[in-house]
Amino acid sequence: MKEFIFQKQWGWKTSGLALAFIFVLAVVLVKPIGVSTQFVILDGIIWNAVSDKLIEKDDSAKKGYSSSNAYLNKSGGKYAHNIENPLNYSFIFVFAMIVGGFLSSKILSKKDNHLFASKETTIHYKGSATSSYVKVFIGGVLVLIGARLAGGCSSGHMMSGMMQTSISGYLFVLGVFIVAIPLTLFIHKKGAK
Repeated sequence: MKEFIFQKQWGWKTSGLALAFIFVLAVVLVKPIGVSTQFVILDGIIWNAVSDKLIEKDDSAKKGYSSSNAYLNKSGGKYAHNIENPLNYSFIFVFAMIVGGFLSSKILSKKDNHLFASKETTIHYKGSATSSYVKVFIGGVLVLIGARLAGGCSSGHMMSGMMQTSISGYLFVLGVFIVAIPLTLFIHKKGAK
């Protein structure tokens, strides 16, 4: 039996208030938080590196660039513009999340054990840590695909969308929980104690 000990520093109220503050600050200073579009931009950057016909300068386009790909050309060439000029708030935000997660894991691993959850909140699963990571990764990819099909991203729909009282945000969250809770119970019904 493998044990996974999840860090528990703040309660849900403190965490919720901190998250709400960050989202309001982001909306006031820049724009609502959403990150999955940046995976599309990254794909476009890679594609553009091997194809010289994907993105072209276009003075008639709203953003000054157009693409031979209809998806990248939408919104007046907004995605095409971001592929040509990727150093923008959203792209840097995604890399900052990755770097921040890495740094916090390194900093917290050096602290005392009192930062980590007690035995009562330890979750026991059958299987290896690798299989758990694979399951989480596959789940994340499925959520990302579903959110993109719904015209947004998981953070955009779930957090930014709900914060702005968007109907699509509430519908996305409802769909996520209607599927996620029973699926999690099903996957872990034999492994959880």
